[in-house]
Amino acid sequence: MRWGAYAAMALPLLLSGCGIMPMKRHLPVPKPPARVLTATPEELVAQLDRRWNEFQNLTATVEMRTTLLKPQEGLATDYPSVHGWIVMQKPNRMRVVGQLLGTVKVFDMASDGSRFTILIPPKSRAIQGPNTLTKKSEKQMENLRPGFFFDAMMVRGLDPEDYYAEISDTETIEDAEKKHLTLMPEYVLSITKHASNGSRRDKPVRVITFHRDDLQPANQDLYDAQGNLESQVSYSAYKDFDGKQFPSKVVIKRPLEGIQLTLTVDKVNTDVKLPADEFAVKIPS
Repeated sequence: MRWGAYAAMALPLLLSGCGIMPMKRHLPVPKPPARVLTATPEELVAQLDRRWNEFQNLTATVEMRTTLLKPQEGLATDYPSVHGWIVMQKPNRMRVVGQLLGTVKVFDMASDGSRFTILIPPKSRAIQGPNTLTKKSEKQMENLRPGFFFDAMMVRGLDPEDYYAEISDTETIEDAEKKHLTLMPEYVLSITKHASNGSRRDKPVRVITFHRDDLQPANQDLYDAQGNLESQVSYSAYKDFDGKQFPSKVVIKRPLEGIQLTLTVDKVNTDVKLPADEFAVKIPS
């Protein structure tokens, strides 16, 4: 009698699709990479130091696309792509030039390591000041500094006072074009500095993620002196340039300023002879 009552109660649920039995669904199965490399934390640090020490200057031909983000307003403004070039010289000299149609100069930005100059010919405007951003402008593009490019384009080696720790992780990457998931093992290298006031709390400097299919840097997060996330940089599509591996796509996100820069790298040369005035922008009268 009681079992019959239970069956009578369950029958409407089963017929309506609200069954009490578990239902199985097929999900995409992430595929591991063809190879997974291993490295100790010391080997990853040695690789960064070696790459950083191998070059004195670098020139790159790129296509640049800028997006200005205002998350609070739900707005994103995409600007037309510009072609240009980037010149870097250690320890921190930089030149970035953007052009439309190969001839019309949109901006010319340079730094001698301490001060910067940005020339904007279409607006007949020039801006000069210290390399460090001390006061933000309401106009997002005016907050750009050459140092942002320098720290993003080349992953620096470690300073003698840097400390580091490594963890192993796995990331699931979706390939929209090929419509499959990749299960990517990775190393995450956290770089910190000890606090100078005797505190037990370290100050974050950088976090670098290495994909273990090639052990190349895939992401880099950079923090300011107050521990704020200043830049998020991703590196992908590594290619051989001038006999060295270099990412052909670099995406720089500046969350504090709401700026995103996407660089498609066409050509890279290292240790070329640079003109003496390469890092000086001449301002017309």
